[in-house]
Amino acid sequence: MTLHTERLLLRPFEPRDVPAVHAACQDPDILRWTALPEPYERRHAQDFVSVVAPAGWREDSAYTFGVFTRDGELVGAMGLVRITPPGPEGRLAELGYWTAREQRGRGHTVEAARAVTDWAFTELGVERLEWFAEVGNTGSRAVAERLGFVMEGTLRARIPFRGTRRDSWVASLLPSDQGRPATVPYLPAP
Repeated sequence: MTLHTERLLLRPFEPRDVPAVHAACQDPDILRWTALPEPYERRHAQDFVSVVAPAGWREDSAYTFGVFTRDGELVGAMGLVRITPPGPEGRLAELGYWTAREQRGRGHTVEAARAVTDWAFTELGVERLEWFAEVGNTGSRAVAERLGFVMEGTLRARIPFRGTRRDSWVASLLPSDQGRPATVPYLPAP
Protein backbone atom coordinates (compact mmCIF):
# COMPACT_ATOMS: atom_id res chain seq x y z
CA MET A 1 0.00 0.00 0.00
CA THR A 2 1.42 3.35 -1.00
CA LEU A 3 0.03 6.86 -0.85
CA HIS A 4 1.31 9.74 -2.94
CA THR A 5 1.11 13.46 -2.34
CA GLU A 6 2.49 16.34 -4.34
CA ARG A 7 5.92 16.03 -2.70
CA LEU A 8 5.89 12.76 -0.78
CA LEU A 9 5.67 9.00 -0.99
CA LEU A 10 4.15 7.09 1.93
CA ARG A 11 4.84 3.36 2.02
CA PRO A 12 5.40 0.58 4.52
CA PHE A 13 8.92 0.54 5.90
CA GLU A 14 11.41 -1.85 4.30
CA PRO A 15 14.65 -3.34 5.66
CA ARG A 16 16.69 -0.79 3.69
CA ASP A 17 15.11 1.95 5.87
CA VAL A 18 16.63 0.73 9.14
CA PRO A 19 19.72 3.03 9.03
CA ALA A 20 17.61 6.14 8.35
CA VAL A 21 15.08 5.28 11.07
CA HIS A 22 17.88 4.63 13.54
CA ALA A 23 19.60 7.93 12.67
CA ALA A 24 16.37 9.96 12.88
CA CYS A 25 15.47 8.49 16.26
CA GLN A 26 18.70 9.73 17.83
CA ASP A 27 17.02 13.16 17.96
CA PRO A 28 16.40 14.18 21.59
CA ASP A 29 13.04 15.73 20.62
CA ILE A 30 11.74 12.46 19.14
CA LEU A 31 12.92 10.61 22.23
CA ARG A 32 11.36 13.24 24.50
CA TRP A 33 7.88 13.12 23.00
CA THR A 34 7.52 9.47 21.98
CA ALA A 35 7.62 6.17 23.84
CA LEU A 36 10.69 4.95 21.98
CA PRO A 37 13.38 3.18 23.99
CA GLU A 38 16.23 5.39 25.14
CA PRO A 39 18.93 4.95 24.07
CA TYR A 40 17.45 4.06 20.69
CA GLU A 41 19.74 1.38 19.28
CA ARG A 42 19.97 -0.08 15.79
CA ARG A 43 18.24 -3.25 17.02
CA HIS A 44 15.20 -1.14 17.99
CA ALA A 45 14.98 0.30 14.48
CA GLN A 46 15.40 -3.20 13.03
CA ASP A 47 12.58 -4.56 15.20
CA PHE A 48 10.28 -1.65 14.37
CA VAL A 49 10.87 -1.92 10.61
CA SER A 50 10.95 -5.72 10.31
CA VAL A 51 8.56 -6.95 13.04
CA VAL A 52 6.34 -4.32 14.67
CA ALA A 53 5.21 -2.31 11.64
CA PRO A 54 4.56 -5.33 9.37
CA ALA A 55 2.59 -7.08 12.15
CA GLY A 56 0.22 -4.12 12.37
CA TRP A 57 -0.49 -4.31 8.63
CA ARG A 58 -0.97 -8.08 8.77
CA GLU A 59 -3.27 -7.98 11.80
CA ASP A 60 -5.30 -4.94 10.64
CA SER A 61 -4.44 -3.26 13.96
CA ALA A 62 -1.98 -0.52 12.93
CA TYR A 63 -0.87 0.96 9.64
CA THR A 64 2.57 2.54 9.79
CA PHE A 65 3.89 4.40 6.77
CA GLY A 66 7.40 5.57 6.19
CA VAL A 67 7.17 9.09 4.80
CA PHE A 68 9.75 9.90 2.13
CA THR A 69 10.55 12.76 -0.19
CA ARG A 70 10.35 12.00 -3.91
CA ASP A 71 14.13 11.50 -3.92
CA GLY A 72 13.91 8.89 -1.16
CA GLU A 73 14.95 10.90 1.90
CA LEU A 74 13.21 9.85 5.14
CA VAL A 75 10.81 12.51 6.44
CA GLY A 76 9.40 10.47 9.31
CA ALA A 77 6.81 7.92 10.32
CA MET A 78 3.04 8.35 10.11
CA GLY A 79 0.50 5.85 11.21
CA LEU A 80 -2.87 4.81 12.39
CA VAL A 81 -2.78 2.86 15.64
CA ARG A 82 -5.30 1.42 18.07
CA ILE A 83 -7.64 0.71 15.16
CA THR A 84 -10.89 -0.91 16.15
CA PRO A 85 -12.26 -3.78 14.06
CA PRO A 86 -14.78 -2.92 11.33
CA GLY A 87 -18.34 -2.78 12.58
CA PRO A 88 -21.73 -1.20 11.95
CA GLU A 89 -20.71 1.96 13.83
CA GLY A 90 -17.55 2.41 11.77
CA ARG A 91 -14.02 2.31 13.05
CA LEU A 92 -12.01 4.35 15.50
CA ALA A 93 -8.29 5.00 15.03
CA GLU A 94 -5.53 7.14 16.49
CA LEU A 95 -3.15 9.17 14.32
CA GLY A 96 0.48 9.28 15.37
CA TYR A 97 3.66 10.63 13.80
CA TRP A 98 7.23 11.71 14.25
CA THR A 99 9.32 13.83 11.92
CA ALA A 100 13.07 13.79 11.40
CA ARG A 101 14.68 16.97 12.71
CA GLU A 102 15.99 18.15 9.32
CA GLN A 103 12.51 17.77 7.75
CA ARG A 104 10.59 19.89 10.28
CA GLY A 105 9.07 23.20 9.30
CA ARG A 106 8.48 22.27 5.64
CA GLY A 107 4.84 21.21 5.90
CA HIS A 108 5.70 17.59 5.15
CA THR A 109 4.02 16.17 8.25
CA VAL A 110 0.74 17.96 7.56
CA GLU A 111 0.87 16.91 3.90
CA ALA A 112 1.47 13.26 4.83
CA ALA A 113 -1.18 13.32 7.54
CA ARG A 114 -3.77 14.67 5.10
CA ALA A 115 -3.12 11.69 2.85
CA VAL A 116 -3.42 9.24 5.75
CA THR A 117 -6.58 10.82 7.16
CA ASP A 118 -8.18 10.84 3.69
CA TRP A 119 -7.31 7.16 3.32
CA ALA A 120 -8.65 6.37 6.81
CA PHE A 121 -12.01 8.01 6.08
CA THR A 122 -12.48 6.81 2.50
CA GLU A 123 -10.91 3.34 2.51
CA LEU A 124 -10.94 2.10 6.10
CA GLY A 125 -14.35 3.34 7.22
CA VAL A 126 -12.96 5.32 10.14
CA GLU A 127 -15.67 7.47 11.74
CA ARG A 128 -13.46 9.11 14.39
CA LEU A 129 -9.74 9.81 14.33
CA GLU A 130 -8.12 10.63 17.64
CA TRP A 131 -4.86 12.38 18.39
CA PHE A 132 -3.05 12.35 21.71
CA ALA A 133 0.15 14.12 22.72
CA GLU A 134 1.77 14.91 26.01
CA VAL A 135 0.86 18.38 27.25
CA GLY A 136 3.63 20.66 26.05
CA ASN A 137 4.26 18.96 22.69
CA THR A 138 3.35 22.11 20.79
CA GLY A 139 4.85 20.90 17.49
CA SER A 140 2.56 17.86 17.36
CA ARG A 141 -0.39 19.97 18.43
CA ALA A 142 0.27 22.51 15.66
CA VAL A 143 0.15 19.70 13.08
CA ALA A 144 -3.12 18.36 14.51
CA GLU A 145 -4.70 21.81 14.50
CA ARG A 146 -3.61 22.48 10.90
CA LEU A 147 -5.33 19.22 9.96
CA GLY A 148 -8.57 20.42 11.55
CA PHE A 149 -8.53 18.26 14.68
CA VAL A 150 -10.84 19.69 17.34
CA MET A 151 -9.19 19.99 20.73
CA GLU A 152 -11.29 18.22 23.34
CA GLY A 153 -9.28 18.73 26.48
CA THR A 154 -6.63 17.33 28.73
CA LEU A 155 -6.64 13.78 30.07
CA ARG A 156 -4.87 13.36 33.37
CA ALA A 157 -2.23 10.62 33.61
CA ARG A 158 -3.11 9.32 30.11
CA ILE A 159 0.41 8.62 28.86
CA PRO A 160 2.73 6.14 30.58
CA PHE A 161 6.26 7.44 30.02
CA ARG A 162 9.44 5.94 31.46
CA GLY A 163 8.10 5.10 34.89
CA THR A 164 5.73 8.05 35.15
CA ARG A 165 2.26 8.98 33.92
CA ARG A 166 1.88 12.19 31.96
CA ASP A 167 -1.09 14.40 31.11
CA SER A 168 -2.20 14.36 27.50
CA TRP A 169 -4.00 16.66 25.13
CA VAL A 170 -6.74 14.91 23.16
CA ALA A 171 -8.38 15.94 19.91
CA SER A 172 -10.54 14.33 17.27
CA LEU A 173 -11.27 14.61 13.58
CA LEU A 174 -14.57 13.42 12.14
CA PRO A 175 -15.44 12.96 8.46
CA SER A 176 -17.91 15.85 8.79
CA ASP A 177 -15.05 18.15 9.91
CA GLN A 178 -13.74 17.77 6.37
CA GLY A 179 -17.12 18.08 4.69
CA ARG A 180 -17.35 14.32 4.14
CA PRO A 181 -20.53 12.38 4.70
CA ALA A 182 -20.51 10.14 7.73
CA THR A 183 -21.56 6.53 7.35
CA VAL A 184 -22.97 6.53 10.86
CA PRO A 185 -25.08 9.52 12.01
CA TYR A 186 -23.48 11.70 14.65
CA LEU A 187 -25.76 13.13 17.34
CA PRO A 188 -23.78 15.82 19.19
CA ALA A 189 -24.68 16.78 22.73
CA PRO A 190 -27.25 19.62 22.94
